[in-house]
Amino acid sequence: MRAIVLLCLLKGVFVQADESYTWGGPGGSTDTDPNTANVCLADQSSCGCCLMQQQIHRIKTFFNTSLAELELQLTQTRNILNNVRASRSAFSVALNNDDNLKCFGPFRDDKVVTYSHIFMNLGNGYNQQTGIFTAPRAGTYSLALTAYSDAGSPGNTLAACAALHVNGKSVADLREKNMQDQEDSATVVVAVHLNAGDQVSANLPIGCFLCDNKNHYNTFSGFLLYATN
Repeated sequence: MRAIVLLCLLKGVFVQADESYTWGGPGGSTDTDPNTANVCLADQSSCGCCLMQQQIHRIKTFFNTSLAELELQLTQTRNILNNVRASRSAFSVALNNDDNLKCFGPFRDDKVVTYSHIFMNLGNGYNQQTGIFTAPRAGTYSLALTAYSDAGSPGNTLAACAALHVNGKSVADLREKNMQDQEDSATVVVAVHLNAGDQVSANLPIGCFLCDNKNHYNTFSGFLLYATN
């Protein structure tokens, strides 16, 4: 009796080895060819090894289905990761990097402040030539602006002022004008929603001036907190 059972099991193994077994995942076929399928798969009473072959067939089908689902999830995860990488946007710049204190302004008209020293420009959204940051995509952004000026000597008029603009409209102003301090600074940090293509800049009002050197007293920074589409 044991010999018969052993022969039956060996027969099932060799039959299974002869079948076309696919590990191709979602593109592979898990259907059994009715012309070549072993009779055990259709008739449970044919021999004792049929149940084992049917179980192997079910396991193979389950494995291929699970593999297809995992590959789909992997593709979706990769797409999300690529989207996150494409969304990265951050910049931080300073007025200049000179050894000696150098001032920007005053001018007779409002001017966009052009920051020449770049700490970071991830995503290349900041244009060093124009001083304008262009939002690469819609989302919530954090923006920060620090304005510093030096009157040069006590008693001189101090005019440390700047304005944070979005599409040419003021969002927040920094202003310090007096004849008591030789130097002063101010900082503003805001969170705003920007659409793709919106332009952000720091503007210098008429009569104001900013002074900086390699200590980087004047900085302009921003980064994408999260994208909205």
